[in-house]
Amino acid sequence: MQKTTLPTALLVVIGTIGGFLAALVHLPMPWLTGSLVLTTLTVRFVPASVPDGYKYPNDFRNIFIAVIGMVIGLQVHPELFRQIPTIAWSLAALTLFVPLIMALNYLLFTRVAGFDKPTAFFAGAPGGLVEAIAFGEESGADSRILALQQFLRITVVITLVPFGMSWYEGHPVGSAAGLSNQLPSSDLPLWATLAVLIPVGALGQWAGTRLRLPAGHLLGPLVAAAVLNFLPIPSLAMPVWALVAAQVVIGSALGSRFHELSGRQLARGVWLALASTAMMLGVGLAFAWVLNRMGGLPIDVLLVAYAPGGVTEMGLIAISLATSPALVIAHHVYRIIINVVIMNVVRRRWRW
Repeated sequence: MQKTTLPTALLVVIGTIGGFLAALVHLPMPWLTGSLVLTTLTVRFVPASVPDGYKYPNDFRNIFIAVIGMVIGLQVHPELFRQIPTIAWSLAALTLFVPLIMALNYLLFTRVAGFDKPTAFFAGAPGGLVEAIAFGEESGADSRILALQQFLRITVVITLVPFGMSWYEGHPVGSAAGLSNQLPSSDLPLWATLAVLIPVGALGQWAGTRLRLPAGHLLGPLVAAAVLNFLPIPSLAMPVWALVAAQVVIGSALGSRFHELSGRQLARGVWLALASTAMMLGVGLAFAWVLNRMGGLPIDVLLVAYAPGGVTEMGLIAISLATSPALVIAHHVYRIIINVVIMNVVRRRWRW
């Protein structure tokens, strides 16, 4: 217990300092990117900061994933369902986007990186990290390379997208001050708000995992919170400090994983992740531009919806950009479903 608790507390403190410093220099999404960067630097250059074999505790991280789900769910209102015809085209296009990205990543990882076929295929899946690793191991993929590339994909996306969106918007996005203006306010005092939201979030996360929903730790609380908006009760909202804490924990959890990698592994993995991510974001931007021209969603919403990051991390970016986070999450959940279906079919038929 102590072997995990003390290093985790240290990483959270380091992540908080990193977020604070990033906020001082007005980086985009400072509490996420600052936490990720400073935690990564610490575990890489101060190896004694975490013990050998250390794993960031998932149970602790899942608490804050539930917070993100609740924040998104509380922004789901009846009028959102009027946009279903609008997102139908983008979801249909996503059905083409995922296999196209898989094919392009497969070519990159086999022709350029020299990976064997199963490792190349599952490392290039743009989503479903847990399923990709599980299916890849069953198919004879190199689990270390596979996990590294999948992890770096998420890390690179959540680093590049906020900077790109800040350039597009003309100002840094995702500051705590900006979030306070973007998030709804609660009609109840803080103690009453938390007294309602904490048990609802816990119940939603339990249900999401028991029902084995895609990204159940996020989607369960999201659905549970959304239900509250359809009940005759006062308006509720998560406090901004809870979302800031969630960003610090998610950032420090991602950064903590770098302590297991050698410098050579990391350098090679990073340039491959940059090449892969640049290609995926470029194709995603092309899809977003075409769909926007067809009268679909705004291009910034579509770009975040098509960006191949993790569901939790892209949900955070959508919240920070105030870009219809519920619609963004709908796309990412659908992307995971398509990924899992394709990976399962390939795993059964190709039999490497």
